[in-house]
Amino acid sequence: MSVIAESLARRFGDRGPTADGAEDNELMRRVLQRRTVRRYSEKMPSEALLDLLTACALSASAKSDFQQASILRLRDAQKRAAIGALFPAMPWIGNAPVFFVFLGDSRRLHRIGELRGKPVANGTLEGFFNASIDAALAMQTMILCAESNGLGVCPISVIRNEADKVAEILELPDLVFPVAGLCLGYPSAEGFVSLRLPRAITTHTDRYDDSALAASIDDYDRRRDAIHAIPKDQQRSNAEFGEAAFYGWSEDKARQAAKAEGATFPPYLRKHGFKFE
Repeated sequence: MSVIAESLARRFGDRGPTADGAEDNELMRRVLQRRTVRRYSEKMPSEALLDLLTACALSASAKSDFQQASILRLRDAQKRAAIGALFPAMPWIGNAPVFFVFLGDSRRLHRIGELRGKPVANGTLEGFFNASIDAALAMQTMILCAESNGLGVCPISVIRNEADKVAEILELPDLVFPVAGLCLGYPSAEGFVSLRLPRAITTHTDRYDDSALAASIDDYDRRRDAIHAIPKDQQRSNAEFGEAAFYGWSEDKARQAAKAEGATFPPYLRKHGFKFE
């Protein structure tokens, strides 16, 4: 079995396409084998490497060349600690050698319109959507480039759950909002390759078809549980939903999604320049 085929089997385990006949490719292998890292050594990446990673991130695709992503590196120890204190269950926010925040920046295009005497109303749904995607693409590009240099990363999307407090700490102006944080450093422990949903329900041809969802999810739950089961003491909201005899990925995610997250994010956005018209 080729390295690519082995990587596909480990990532999906879904008895799907094995990429037989495809040429081996180092980048594709790295993507298939990538993992989240939450434990880091004390070794600090060089400033030259961090500058290069930032440049690579900002070279990602951008909607209409508007370039509505900004990257904030958080070096101030007090600010870093303040953000870490908001999420005590995630000590790696404070412990990682480097912490970036990727920002959706709808403000810059708005200001450029003012500078050129052509008013731009960029607080629309389209403006928010474009800036969010630009920031996400920039972050993913940094992730892949960082990992190719032996670094490990952990995206922190939970910062949107406290968007108003995070924005205050970072002194963000109107029309600039946090999309996600990113912990970065040299790994001190190996992360695990997270099993992804079967491709039969996440890839479609010519039309969307989820008729096999129930059976596929049940199969996925069982296979994932055999690899890295969720401990009983980590079941969510047992007081509300009861303890599950079998607690698979879908039960965990259904419970998580049933408890609304990010309640402060929409009010924060509306208060800071977005009308979503």
